[in-house]
Amino acid sequence: MTHPVSEGIRIRRVTKRYPKQAGNDDGLLVLDDVSLDIAPGEFVSVLGASGCGKSTLLRLVAGLDTDYRGEISVNGERVRDTSLERGIVFQDHRLFPWLTAAQNIEAALRNAPLSLQQKRAAVAQHVALVGLQGFERAYPHELSGGMAQRVAIARGLVNRPRVLLLDEPFGALDALTRARLQTELQRIWEQERITMILVTHDVDEAIQLGDRVVTMAPRPGRIKRITEVGLPRPRERGDPRFVQLREQILADFAEPAHHAA
Repeated sequence: MTHPVSEGIRIRRVTKRYPKQAGNDDGLLVLDDVSLDIAPGEFVSVLGASGCGKSTLLRLVAGLDTDYRGEISVNGERVRDTSLERGIVFQDHRLFPWLTAAQNIEAALRNAPLSLQQKRAAVAQHVALVGLQGFERAYPHELSGGMAQRVAIARGLVNRPRVLLLDEPFGALDALTRARLQTELQRIWEQERITMILVTHDVDEAIQLGDRVVTMAPRPGRIKRITEVGLPRPRERGDPRFVQLREQILADFAEPAHHAA
């Protein structure tokens, strides 16, 4: 997808190596020469098996790790640290157990230039956005896994970021809850139209949600293929076009590691 280089997310020749360890003088090469452009408002799924570096790439975009070669910029500004412009949701919801759902969301606004009244209005708006009205005063241990992830998504969105980064956010949930939250996330994306990057190892989830699916090959992590989904939303997994895309993407994982593209 083409767009002005000053907009969206621009990843250029990113290489990440973990430090040297005993018996490994060069360290562990996790990402190798990764380049990708993501347009404003686009939903991109990054798909790959464990160890392919997809979560590492997300951490670099988030600014949680700045020790790498190459360049990552968001809307023309190089990523040098974390930012309220980039929200992130992890597989583990990471809620503070001593705070209520509303307080957990409000905690993300600690550094926001808003009055207390504005913060509470923003929290109420995002509680409604993720469908948690009536559970504002519930503590994390009183919430189901799916509800806790809704709180985490609201917390990721409450600062009105331009980008939401999702690191296998539904990976620990049962299939039914996962399907419900996938639908909910798609609804939020259609309503908010912010840029979303979803890291997943679930092929169906990647196709269901993404405008494009970026398939990564492991050891070291690199982009193997970028697939335009091009199916109208909402998507049906039984649709022959969906099934064909799934088979094409799964074929990448079936190929031997030494296969030359």
